[in-house]
Amino acid sequence: MPLLEVRNVSFAFGGVKALDDVSLSVNEGEIVSIIGPNGAGKTTLFNVISGLLRPPHGDVLLDGQTLKGRAPHRIARMGIGRTNQIVRPFGRLSVVDNVAVGALIHERTLRGARVAAREIVEFVGLGALADRNAGTLTLTQRKRLEVARALALKPRLLLLDEVMAGLTPSEMDTMAEFILALPKRGIAAIAGIEHVMRLVMRISHRIVVLDYGQKIAEGTPAEIRSDPRVIEAYLGAPLEVL
Repeated sequence: MPLLEVRNVSFAFGGVKALDDVSLSVNEGEIVSIIGPNGAGKTTLFNVISGLLRPPHGDVLLDGQTLKGRAPHRIARMGIGRTNQIVRPFGRLSVVDNVAVGALIHERTLRGARVAAREIVEFVGLGALADRNAGTLTLTQRKRLEVARALALKPRLLLLDEVMAGLTPSEMDTMAEFILALPKRGIAAIAGIEHVMRLVMRISHRIVVLDYGQKIAEGTPAEIRSDPRVIEAYLGAPLEVL
């Protein structure tokens, strides 16, 4: 049984279909990247999986249990964490306390949450900044903090919503190494990434391509890079010549 199943999900904003009969699955320890042009439906899909949006059609299952109708905090407790495109930490709290807020969903005491938070902060490479106010961090550091806050929920599945956006090429490479380390911690991941095809091909076990809310292709990086439908809708040319 897959860890996550999205079954025939559709969602519309007024007359605009953001998702149109989308299905996909994610296995334990797998990294699946979602790519597509702006407005393809990636963030809407993440919002459906995490419970922020309730689709009128289709279903989402974690370990065979439906998530439909469950509140976002209950879905988080079941094992799904996520980052957001716009990173908004609690600026007046320290890096550790930002992460401890999420850890309190599992820990009984603030002390226990802070102990758990420090381990996560070290993992994402912010150990030297653990006691600094989050409002003083650079964009790259805030991106890492956003991932740390999601990891504090002890997720089995992590939704990474454009976590590469705004980073330099070297910072992207560092983030890619971090994502590749997630399966070693027993975490599967869905990475919603735009335009950074070099990194998509590097980190992904499988790739799902969305266009105008529809899934137009799914496969390994080797299959996706030469798929005529993907080239026409998104790449514009075979990846080797981009």
